Amino acid sequence: MVDIDKQQACSAFSRAAERYDEVAVLQRETGQRLVERLDLMLIEPKVILDIGSGTGVATAELAKRYKKAQIVALDFAFPMLLKTRKRGSWLRRPRCVCADLEHLPFADGSVDLIYSNAALQWSNDLEHTFGEFMRVLRPGGLVAFTTFGPDTLKELRMAWSEADGGSHVSQFLDMHDVGDALVSSRFAEPVIDVDRMVLTYDRVDGLMQDLKVLGAHNVNRDRSRGLTGKSRMLAMRESYEQFRSEGKLPASYEVIYGHAWVPDQPQEDSVTMVPISNIKRM
Repeated sequence: MVDIDKQQACSAFSRAAERYDEVAVLQRETGQRLVERLDLMLIEPKVILDIGSGTGVATAELAKRYKKAQIVALDFAFPMLLKTRKRGSWLRRPRCVCADLEHLPFADGSVDLIYSNAALQWSNDLEHTFGEFMRVLRPGGLVAFTTFGPDTLKELRMAWSEADGGSHVSQFLDMHDVGDALVSSRFAEPVIDVDRMVLTYDRVDGLMQDLKVLGAHNVNRDRSRGLTGKSRMLAMRESYEQFRSEGKLPASYEVIYGHAWVPDQPQEDSVTMVPISNIKRM
């Protein structure tokens, strides 16, 4: 489990809504790749829930691909949902719900497809969140998602560590932990894989400004609450320079892709009975 200050995270994304699309290059790319992966899934959903919809880029794409489906956009930042509503055509605007992905305000078995791009890292309890996904999905339903792994922003994390040893970068779960959470939540046929992407900057200040505009800065409860002094900022910038290559500074992202199905029949815990007489001494 992680320890995210949800109130701070929500405030950050609410402030970011106006300029989010200006810098969300990586989020748009991972979202489009996730949508394209759905082409391989044999599913004709009637109700689609876009969790962590942001400004609604993927919501609109899902509406184009599944013309007969009802699309519901969910985000915990209300200004993001206002952007989503404006993006939809007046003929087919998505329904918008302001809520936290850890507490879905939907009836059991009411959704066919959950799509979630770059949102699960804002869950404090991933197994509980997947449990909520399982609850609202119908038998035979599908969840497809992206999130970020621990190598995300590894250069920035290392530079800050060398500068002051403080927590300045959000923590991310390993892909194996994500897979374990899916299995523990009784999803069937889980598939997890990782892609690695790199954005480049002339200066580290450009990266930090983009993170601020995105609303994706560190909101862990153990983050430093004091002001970052000029000396520590300078030390961080100097440390980051060790990663410069071909005149550019890299910012690495470990993107985790995953999907899994809801079993057609409820799964029961299996117990194998072995007679004591069959157990031989090693």
